[in-house]
Amino acid sequence: MIPLPALYYFLCYAWNRLPEPAVLQASETTPFHRPLGLLAQVLLHGTRSLLKPGLPRAFVSQEAELTSLRGRIELAPSLGRGLLERGRAICAFDELSADLPLHRLVVQTLAVLARAAALPLALRRELSQVRQRFPATLTAQAAAPPSAATFRELRRQRLGGQATFLLHVCELVWLSALPEPTARGRSRFTDFRRDEVLMARLFEQFTRNFYRREQRRYRVYAETIAWQAEAAQPDDLALLPTMLTDTTLDAPDRKIILDTKYYAAALRPRYDRQRLIAPHLYQLYAYLQNQRPGPGQALEGVLLYPAAAQAVDVRYTLGGHPVRVVTLNLHQPWPGIAADLLGLIA
Repeated sequence: MIPLPALYYFLCYAWNRLPEPAVLQASETTPFHRPLGLLAQVLLHGTRSLLKPGLPRAFVSQEAELTSLRGRIELAPSLGRGLLERGRAICAFDELSADLPLHRLVVQTLAVLARAAALPLALRRELSQVRQRFPATLTAQAAAPPSAATFRELRRQRLGGQATFLLHVCELVWLSALPEPTARGRSRFTDFRRDEVLMARLFEQFTRNFYRREQRRYRVYAETIAWQAEAAQPDDLALLPTMLTDTTLDAPDRKIILDTKYYAAALRPRYDRQRLIAPHLYQLYAYLQNQRPGPGQALEGVLLYPAAAQAVDVRYTLGGHPVRVVTLNLHQPWPGIAADLLGLIA
């Protein structure tokens, strides 16, 4: 399980945001024993940054019964309710407002964290105080907890960098929130580091975005590899599964296909011996065999695991291509993690 000191860096790179010195300093001053405390501190800092220049506003569609015309008259409902003869009408118009879906989500998340018994009282007070800096129209609303559809809709809006980061933080808070049966209105929070599916996705995003930001030699992307296959019926080729790399690092002289696997161990016992995980190796081998590197371009593969019970670093030549299976020690200080990642592609 990734330790808390490295978790903030892990999340920042996964969500394509550089770590903030203020959050690092606050985390060092008040070390947390659970991820929830770290998420609360990150949300506090991000919300203060959002509020500092004044809460962003946007035009929001409104519909209201008015005595003076504004925007577009909704004729059918106005006639149906007999409003026109009384000098009134239902109008649809756009109004500049801070009552935006992301702001409502942030206010809800601050509220649920301010009631979390697992957080220190001082931190809960800070959360509550920052929440009160939002307009009363937002804090007075009683809304149902956000759903998966809420987050899908917000992602479709393609928010800016800071706003997207806040969205990710809020989503992770709500993904780890469970109803507390003994305390009305409160939630208890699971340790999201135990969710292997979630952590596998974050590990992949963390690794890819780290290389995008921290080196300049390679172009970094997730690549769809075409099968080098033929079929009697061309339509049958569509039945082949998609081959999508986690991370491809592409330079004129070298191409690395790096596959991340968030597993408890890189080896599994089989017939009283430790062996590499076969499906992971087969997958990487298929990527390499179906890849067509450019002229003069060396092709190689890397399987990267987080180090747990056992460190692994083995090298092979498979199908004519160098392959490395290696673990990354996430239990060391961040400079060591960063140096090890850069060392993989040196």
